[in-house]
Amino acid sequence: MERDGQLDLYAAVADRLKEAHAAVRALQVPEGVRMALTRKLLVITAAAKHDLAGAARRLERFIEDLDEGRFPEEER
Repeated sequence: MERDGQLDLYAAVADRLKEAHAAVRALQVPEGVRMALTRKLLVITAAAKHDLAGAARRLERFIEDLDEGRFPEEER
């Protein structure tokens, strides 16, 4: 039964990652900011392979920051 819950969480995280990537692509921000946001999403994606629940929490914080307009500094 736990395995089914893990698969459900994996599917939910995958869907949220797709939504987050689409939201980042749609932002009207400098390219350096977009790159920093994309890099954060890639880190979350990699973390999901080892700690799915932790990655889900990080993704929700990322999306909250995005919704609130809190972006990282522009990368150079």
